[in-house]
Amino acid sequence: MHVETILKSKGRDVVTIAESADLAAAAQALDANGIGALVVNDTRGRPVAVLSERDIVRELALHGVAALTRPVSQAMTPAFVTAAPDAELNDLMVLMTDRRVRHVPIMNGGEMLGIVSIGDIVKSKIADMEAETAALQAYIVS
Repeated sequence: MHVETILKSKGRDVVTIAESADLAAAAQALDANGIGALVVNDTRGRPVAVLSERDIVRELALHGVAALTRPVSQAMTPAFVTAAPDAELNDLMVLMTDRRVRHVPIMNGGEMLGIVSIGDIVKSKIADMEAETAALQAYIVS
């Protein structure tokens, strides 16, 4: 299965934030959208990083409540890991594990098509296993 299949079912909406925004705004955006990560855009509106809940918690641990006034650019995950829409899910799982990321923007050239989380992959894998189990049960019964 390809990443594109997940994007078709979950949608392509991506919540972004400017790298100059503060962490309080980022936390509010995460909460308001019920998500675990934001794609960070540079001053030209290009995606350059991912900011996760984990990044915000790390900043709070290091700087206390003052972290909330720090810019996103000082807290975002520095390595920007992306994948193409035709990437295989198993390859994406390996990438996420190796790079220790939970959210991967899906890019085609310079265009962001969506974002896939480890939760999206797990949900997809479970759905595949359930469908396979149902098919096997139907085969056995018939």
